Amino acid sequence: MGYALADTCLKLGANVFLVSGPVHIQLTHPNLKIVRVNSAPEMYLACCRFFEEVDIAVFAAAVADYRPHRIASRKIKKDEETFSIRMIKNIDIALEFGKVKRADQLSVGFALETEDELKNAIGKLERKNFDMVVLNSMNDADAGFGFDTNQISIIKKNFARKTFPLKTKNEVASDIISEIVHSLEEYEENLRLDLYESAYF
Repeated sequence: MGYALADTCLKLGANVFLVSGPVHIQLTHPNLKIVRVNSAPEMYLACCRFFEEVDIAVFAAAVADYRPHRIASRKIKKDEETFSIRMIKNIDIALEFGKVKRADQLSVGFALETEDELKNAIGKLERKNFDMVVLNSMNDADAGFGFDTNQISIIKKNFARKTFPLKTKNEVASDIISEIVHSLEEYEENLRLDLYESAYF
């Protein structure tokens, strides 16, 4: 979805910073800058470079919540009957951006859920200071990872929810970007009203 969203934005004339983990997808464009990373900490540091510059931040990467505490430099021999790996929590990139984002920046998150889907998506919306969350379910057929199609709902900050039918990921990307554009138009209209009321009173 991240590459489909980037491609849609580029076709609309946007300048795009794409922070990408290892993928086999190719995308080139004069307005595209790709930063390739191999770990969650690398992705966070790369994103920090762009936080202040962006008008819209889309957190589409499925970053692992945890990583191994220690990475072995050599092969681990099977000496024991059982084996445990100690995990430590990765930094939550979207949460950190939500703490510093300005009122004129818009952030979009993704929620891939298996249960209590709407409740969990709204929780993420509030906790990470998103302006909208794209919810998709592991319970929907032909949607999510491993498919060229997806089925989503978009939940906005005012808890308005819009549900879409199953579509190709490129069509889904267009739907998401259309909702982002609509939200930006609403923000600009509210800003004009605020300025008008300030001047009037």
